[in-house]
Amino acid sequence: MWAARRLLPLLLPLAWARPAACPDPPGGGWQEGTVPEEQRCTVERADASLTYPLFLQRFAFSRPVILQGLTDNSAFRALCTREKLLAAFGSSPVRLSTANTYSYRKVDVPFTDYVEQLLEPQDPGRLGSGSGSGVPFHWHGPGFSEVIFGRKRWFLYPPEKTPHFHPNETTLAWLHHTYPTLPPAERPLECTICPGEVLYFPDRWWHATLNLDTSVFISTFLG
Repeated sequence: MWAARRLLPLLLPLAWARPAACPDPPGGGWQEGTVPEEQRCTVERADASLTYPLFLQRFAFSRPVILQGLTDNSAFRALCTREKLLAAFGSSPVRLSTANTYSYRKVDVPFTDYVEQLLEPQDPGRLGSGSGSGVPFHWHGPGFSEVIFGRKRWFLYPPEKTPHFHPNETTLAWLHHTYPTLPPAERPLECTICPGEVLYFPDRWWHATLNLDTSVFISTFLG
C-alpha cells in the first residue's frame, strides 16, 4: 500500500455531496449512447472536504466511494477529444480483446481503424466497443478510475460476496438477463460515474463496468 499512501494525501478534507446528473451529450466529439441511465446510486459520494484520516477510516479498506471536485483535468480533457486523439495517435496500434473474463483473442489494429470502423454500440446479441460495452465482473487490487468523457456505470460487490455471472457473458447481457432476477439483498452497489468524478474501490472488490456512452477514462491501480 506504499503507492496508496503517497496518493491518498491528495484526497484533501471532504464533505458529502449529493449525486448530480451527468452532462448530456458526452462531448469531445464522442458518440452519445443509447443505453438508458439508471438514476439509482448506492455508492457514497464525497467532495474535496473529505479528510485523509476519514478516508482511511471509512473507505480505504472497506467500501468504494465516488470523489468529486478533486482535480481539474481540463487541459488533459482537451487532449482527449476524438479529433485530438486521432491526430496524435491515428497510426498507433491498439490491442483489442473480447469483453469477457478470459479475453481469449487479442487483435492489434491502428487507432484510426478502431475509432472510425469498430467503435460501434453493443447490444446483448452483438459485441461492440462503444455504448453498451464494458468489462464483466473481476477483481484485483485497489484503484481509482476517473471519467474524462461519457458516462460509465459501475457494479460492485465486496470480496466475500461473489456475484452471479457467466465468464463469457458481457455486462450488458448480465444487466438484461441476471440483474432483474436478483432480490434486493443480492444486488450490487452501483452508480453512474460522470466526467470529472473519480471512483475509488478497495482491494479485491468485485466490479463490472458498462459504458453508457462512448467513454474516455483513466484507471490507476495501486500496489
